[in-house]
Amino acid sequence: MECLNNDTEESKQLLAMLMLFCDCSRHLITILDDIEVYEEQTSFKLEELLTISSFLNTFVYKMIWDGILENAKGEKLELFHSVHGWLMVLYERDCRRRFTPDDHWLRKDLKPSLLFQELEKGKRRAQLLLQYIPHVIPHKNRVLLFRNIVTKEKESLGLVETSSASPHVTHITIRRSRMLEDGYDQLRRLPVNSIKGVIRVKFVNDLGVDEAGIDQDGVFKEFLEEIIKKVFNPALNLFKTTSGNERLYPSPTSYIHENHLQLFEFVGKMLGKAVYEGIVVDVPFASFFLSQVLGHHHSTFYSSIDELPSLDSEFYKNLTSIKRYDGDVGDLGLTLSYDEDVMGQLVCHELIPGGKTMPVTNENKISYIHLMAHFRMHTQIKEQTAAFIRGFRSIINPEWLHMFSTPEVQRLISGDNAEIDLDDLKKHTVYYGGFHSSHRVIIWLWDILSSDFNAEERAMFLKFVTSCSRPPLLGFAYLKPPFSIRCVEVSDDQDTGDTLGSVLRGFFTIRKKEPGGRLPTSSTCFNLLKLPNYSKKSILRDKLRYAISMNTGFELS
Repeated sequence: MECLNNDTEESKQLLAMLMLFCDCSRHLITILDDIEVYEEQTSFKLEELLTISSFLNTFVYKMIWDGILENAKGEKLELFHSVHGWLMVLYERDCRRRFTPDDHWLRKDLKPSLLFQELEKGKRRAQLLLQYIPHVIPHKNRVLLFRNIVTKEKESLGLVETSSASPHVTHITIRRSRMLEDGYDQLRRLPVNSIKGVIRVKFVNDLGVDEAGIDQDGVFKEFLEEIIKKVFNPALNLFKTTSGNERLYPSPTSYIHENHLQLFEFVGKMLGKAVYEGIVVDVPFASFFLSQVLGHHHSTFYSSIDELPSLDSEFYKNLTSIKRYDGDVGDLGLTLSYDEDVMGQLVCHELIPGGKTMPVTNENKISYIHLMAHFRMHTQIKEQTAAFIRGFRSIINPEWLHMFSTPEVQRLISGDNAEIDLDDLKKHTVYYGGFHSSHRVIIWLWDILSSDFNAEERAMFLKFVTSCSRPPLLGFAYLKPPFSIRCVEVSDDQDTGDTLGSVLRGFFTIRKKEPGGRLPTSSTCFNLLKLPNYSKKSILRDKLRYAISMNTGFELS
């Protein structure tokens, strides 16, 4: 760092050597595939990449935080972009497949509270740090910043209730039997600010009768969840799942729907609305698709081949094996084309004009590999991806997501992949109908979840109640509506909350009617668990285990 503040010839030579090293190394690592980087460790050992990435991270941080970048011109500015480019290539590869330990990228000498104070004051160094290396801040703090940005936008657009004004409310009526069609027809033409605002849903049942519903956000949550279940179900053929890990990406044959591009834009808006409102949904995306949503594919050093394993790991292995083929690749009989079975018909896609008559040779095999990867992940679904991104970005400003990596955006959509914190869940649970934290059924429930259920069963339980198997990123304090448990001996219209009378009734109603044969149920729209007042802990455990195992929600992950 001293060289940056010195204008001596020696300092200039050292910085020039650093820039040359970064530029050459960045180009080299970009053309290496995962086998060469992680298994063969071509050119760099993983330990060396660890040391290099630590140095680059510190160098870029110091240039920003010490104010050097603010006034940098000419060679210093070129040096910064060179070092930063090499750093981000390593960071993004680490995000795809880890080679660093936990917290490797964090700057422990940087207090998030100080950074956020400087952001509020418009300090340039804080803005630059968030622009170039947001990963030095803990993920949780960046999520808090994201939620704060959304809240401020809602306030500026008049979408939150104040003492002087109420937000505009959009009312829609949805037939249960035609939920997707009605939702699409009524929401696709709404102004963006109306979609960002309050939307109240009234459901109409199969008999054409309005359902009795509570005018709260929970009904919209149910509508949003049901829409998402339908549009992301591979049976609809808007989206497909990757082989092996079943991650979602746009279907290349979605054109069977006449209005498929309009549907993709609508789906993008609905997912954007879920993220905007902090509603977590179990929708696992292929990372190559999320990278496109984030705009990573526009980077100068983006390589399609790096993302191919997230689409088809077997196809990736077969394709990269051509790179290492010792003999004459021409003997394999390949051409610069891709043959695909499309609904029973063999279709030949040319990777370049005239590609079906151009053989793959030892000279062009590297180009063939990259062309094939680009075709599978980009060209085939270019229009669908563009429509989805257009809808998503109309709700979520792409600059807001710049502070997250691809895996972190998946967590923003689907919640935390960490173990469920039962203490946090218990702390933020609301009880109704006579139940309370000291009720024996509630004590049994928490004991069963912590002692009898394993991690998978706890995730199934959470999905049973909330429709998502993962907890919110910032904890259950941010779950909307709050997690609730109600005794089903009290009907919905009679439940007035946890009063002294309702608590006493909860102790005595069990003797009126033995509920042992009933199963627990849930209302995912309100994150509500409905429990009978069971007489034995063993009955509660068995009934709950059966209920969550029979939950037939749309589960891909």
